[in-house]
Amino acid sequence: MQISLPEKIVNIAVLAFDGISPFHLSVPCMVFGEHHGGMAMPAFELKVCLDSTGRIQHEVQTNAGFGIRVRHGLTTLAKADMVVVPSWHDDLRPAPPALLKALRQAHQRGARMIGLCLGAFVLAEAGLLDGRSATTHWALAKAFSERHPQISLDPNVLYVDHGDVITSAGTAAGIDCCLHVLRSSYGADIAAHVARRLVVAPHRQGGQAQYIDQPLPILATDDRLARVLQWMLANLAQPQQLDQLAQRALMSRRSFTRHFQQQTGTTVGKWLLNQRLALAQRQLETSKRGIDDIAADTGFGTGLLLRRYFAREFGISPSAYRREFQGSA
Repeated sequence: MQISLPEKIVNIAVLAFDGISPFHLSVPCMVFGEHHGGMAMPAFELKVCLDSTGRIQHEVQTNAGFGIRVRHGLTTLAKADMVVVPSWHDDLRPAPPALLKALRQAHQRGARMIGLCLGAFVLAEAGLLDGRSATTHWALAKAFSERHPQISLDPNVLYVDHGDVITSAGTAAGIDCCLHVLRSSYGADIAAHVARRLVVAPHRQGGQAQYIDQPLPILATDDRLARVLQWMLANLAQPQQLDQLAQRALMSRRSFTRHFQQQTGTTVGKWLLNQRLALAQRQLETSKRGIDDIAADTGFGTGLLLRRYFAREFGISPSAYRREFQGSA
């Protein structure tokens, strides 16, 4: 479906604070603030502003050791059509009252509010997520739920969109979220065009649960499934049949697939493929073992199958991947 571009300029305010990660700050700036030539784009005017009523021309210190000159204050939020909180302090300190007030006023005025990664904590503190669902970085999911029990947290998905308020999972999931905003507001063609310019996938399948190295139970009742997940990880070289896995978990096939989806955010087959590919990546990065040996260790059986799945998922052969990471054949 083709969605017409807005006639007026879309004002976007992006929050900055001392100690911010340059990557987190750059995500909305790259998606909405850069010139992506080649097709007609929405007219975005992006401004980075301070998280308080401090003096203008303030130099925000990043956690990478360099500063960024910021020329706008919280008054920018009063005219913004979209407000992005790209992250927050790692210690999860309370947000300044002036910032919370400005966020509430912007939301009441109709601005679209976006909390990327730990930015979801700030939107929650402002009361914009009460009674709703949200997500944030999986590593801080427990802290979020303890601090905001009135919010239903989904730690598996890449983003949660309520229309007026959106939250995303951690780090690179902010790119997925911003591309989703483009796609839902201005069409898939524009989102795909920007994704190509950024050299990222226009839409990733699955959720952030597949990126957690050791899957852990979310609820105490998931202990059986957690033990099966640990067994699957330890036996990736073996054939793993769905009926046998369900039997190992003392569940029916239907219950097992449903609980598995809830816990990992993906299917049994996709999860196994991701874990086997991740193990193959680690062996390619750290060893000189042959492709056939790695294929046997990771459950692909033959080098042909490993090459096929590796190229399909990563767009590169295992040998070329090894050369990139080891600098040798």
